[in-house]
Amino acid sequence: MEDYTYLLTEKSLSVNLNDRTFIIRADHPNFKQACSAVLEEDWDSVKRHMDIPAAISLHSEGNIKFQHGSLFYRDEMIHNVVSRRILDLVRIDGNFKPLMRFLDRLMENPSRRSVNELYTFLKHKNMPFTPDGKFLAYKSLRTDWTDHHTGRFSNKIGDTNSMVRNGVCDDADVGCSYGFHAGSLEYAQSFGGQHSHVVVVEIDPADVVSVPKDCDCQKLRTASYKVVGIYSRALEEPVV
Repeated sequence: MEDYTYLLTEKSLSVNLNDRTFIIRADHPNFKQACSAVLEEDWDSVKRHMDIPAAISLHSEGNIKFQHGSLFYRDEMIHNVVSRRILDLVRIDGNFKPLMRFLDRLMENPSRRSVNELYTFLKHKNMPFTPDGKFLAYKSLRTDWTDHHTGRFSNKIGDTNSMVRNGVCDDADVGCSYGFHAGSLEYAQSFGGQHSHVVVVEIDPADVVSVPKDCDCQKLRTASYKVVGIYSRALEEPVV
């Protein structure tokens, strides 16, 4: 049996549960859920709604920690749009697990510039994550399912194409250059003409090299990708 007391006011909820104190303000997105959980004596839900550090620690496998209001990856403080998005999702009880795994992979990217550029690219519509932390993008192809630039790379479902990372242009100020290109649906459909095929590709954020500034940052260059489907509809779901 849990040992608890609580104090509910118009401005906040304070819960003392087994000698641990949790406090949540009335303007917090989880406030109503926390109050309901206390009244129902659902203590797992109370901790999930009120204990943000524990929620992050539970799903981060030790790589990401929450201390003093900030996210740390292997003891390094993270200040970027990815970390802010994770905290936002945690606070509204959203599905932040794929984004945590994405951050794990992203932090393995050796380029600081790529790390900072990538999430700007992903903010474009229809760029969902996969459950294991990769993301999906679109790629335009010739009618024989090879790439537009060389015609040498097959892009049938299940094909993986890779190249040496230092052979990919890492200058975001250069639009068309060396590397595998993928992008938003709008970018892919506008590239190569009406007879081109469009496929869905899966990309590990650790393999992204640059996000060119042309085309409103709707494309990227990567050292590797895998073809996972033929485009038939826009992928509206945030996680696929």
